[in-house]
Amino acid sequence: MSESRKALHELIDLLQEVDRRYLSPEWNLQSDADVAEGARSVMHMLQGGLASHFEDDPDHPTFRKIVSPTRKFTGDNPDAIYFEAPVRHGLVYRVRGKMAGAVYVSITVETGPRDGTLGLGTNGVLNDTMFDVAPDGSFELTLGGPAKTRGWLALPENANRITTRHYFEEEKTAAADDLRAVPLSIEIVSGDQKPVQTPNDASIAAGIRRVAGFVRARTLGMPPMANREQPAFVSRVPNVFPAPVKPGSMGLAAFDAAYSMAPYVIGPDQALVIEGRWPKCRSGYVCLWTRHQMTYDYVNRQIGLNRKQTKLEPDGSFRMILAHRDPGVPNWLDSEGRPFGIVFWRFFLPEGEIETPNATVVPFSEVARR
Repeated sequence: MSESRKALHELIDLLQEVDRRYLSPEWNLQSDADVAEGARSVMHMLQGGLASHFEDDPDHPTFRKIVSPTRKFTGDNPDAIYFEAPVRHGLVYRVRGKMAGAVYVSITVETGPRDGTLGLGTNGVLNDTMFDVAPDGSFELTLGGPAKTRGWLALPENANRITTRHYFEEEKTAAADDLRAVPLSIEIVSGDQKPVQTPNDASIAAGIRRVAGFVRARTLGMPPMANREQPAFVSRVPNVFPAPVKPGSMGLAAFDAAYSMAPYVIGPDQALVIEGRWPKCRSGYVCLWTRHQMTYDYVNRQIGLNRKQTKLEPDGSFRMILAHRDPGVPNWLDSEGRPFGIVFWRFFLPEGEIETPNATVVPFSEVARR
């Protein structure tokens, strides 16, 4: 049997194991609806592995969009556009791009094995305060090679890919805008670059195994949320937000952001009233996720709010209403009829203390405009 066919059988075996275990009570999936939502998440993960990791060549890299309205996993965000590209130690890369109207742009280096699994950590960040931006919004960065004072990131020996983040604060949701262009390019400028390889049995098998590694790491490799230790910014208590904190060098995290996350639970005739105040920061945003860290439908519904979209109270605070139907008041977060989900907050480059949002469950009739 060829190596690529062995790898394909391994992927099929993995999906069967995911079906038996991940889509079961072992991962707290009890009802048919739970299983269906889990199966949807697996399809998105499979798509993500195929799009980003099946073809993976750090000697001839290209940027690929990580998530989209129809490809969601690992905590996507409607007001952000993310790209990634494979890189490796020993080569020097030039990245060119444009701000494209974003209020915050950064690039991080992910470290770990080149097997599609979750990165071991984040090694360094360059945000738009650390590189020169031309009047037209264009910029140029260097990755690897001799250190530079600005616009440079080191590539350690275990570097495997880079992630770019463009964050927007506009009335129209950026990730839902098909006309929103984010120009990015990457090229190798020095180092021992390997020649282009014609796909063969071994390279195709390696690609299939990277896809399997991607799916496994995000399913069977992630114990149920209730059964694993959580970062300080994650609450296990429904409707109670922890104080926002930065995640440090945690894999796939952004150095510059403070996070706060909590599950919500509301009944069919209830609403969650969330009160707080946006901090001084480069970008602030709240959105709703499924338990599988997939955003709700931000193309057809209002499932998140940035500062531009938020209607403030006279004193500058906000009052958001998470509910199953439109209460007829500002700042409605559409639950899609889901009684359970996750509320996630991001604050980029915050200054000073961040006020922790406060949530209260109330009868829907108390907030609905009659």
